Amino acid sequence: MSRPFIVFDMDDTLYLERDFCLSGYRAVGDAARSEFGIDGLEAAAGKLFLGGERSRIFDRALTALGHAPDRGMVDHFVSIYRSHMPRIALAPDARRYLERMEGPGGLITDGPAATQGSKAAALGLSRWLDPILLTGAMGAGAGKPSPVAYAEVERLTGRAGDTLAYVADNPAKDFVTPRARGWRTVMIARAERVHTAPAPNAAHEAHRRIETLDALDAALDLIG
Repeated sequence: MSRPFIVFDMDDTLYLERDFCLSGYRAVGDAARSEFGIDGLEAAAGKLFLGGERSRIFDRALTALGHAPDRGMVDHFVSIYRSHMPRIALAPDARRYLERMEGPGGLITDGPAATQGSKAAALGLSRWLDPILLTGAMGAGAGKPSPVAYAEVERLTGRAGDTLAYVADNPAKDFVTPRARGWRTVMIARAERVHTAPAPNAAHEAHRRIETLDALDAALDLIG
């Protein structure tokens, strides 16, 4: 079977989402110190995140530091977090794969368009990937598992079915739609990924599961 056109997710697929979070906490910590005289917010937020917290981290971090969370302050921190230019890098296996890939691939990624665009720019993804589709810029309801972005890849590439493949990390939303459209699907399960919940049912499972993109070509070949 010929090699499909490969479309990647970004967070925890091409780089560690954890690194973006920690980069954001660093930017917020700098602002907290310079604007409000609050020290230690970066470390407090990072400790909560690495301990498994995923919601209201700035509220919890401020409380841990002895500051009552202020809604305006927290909203300001969230804005800084989302809009900062991230200090992130491709995972080594992702860089190896992109460097040796024959021809371009594509990208479908969820999240606020400005934030995801900054990540893609920081990673230099336009060097290898076209189209780069930010579902946050594609209208209300375009986020995965909506078919909007997948259909746009089909339109732009003139491909369909198993001539396309989606490589991503989150079985809650990443694979059910491309699999239903006949794409090949591969889950990359990085040890340090953020989303670790299992697929809710068989329809949400990827065809194959790998731990590094060094194994991607072999996984794609095994999908009949």
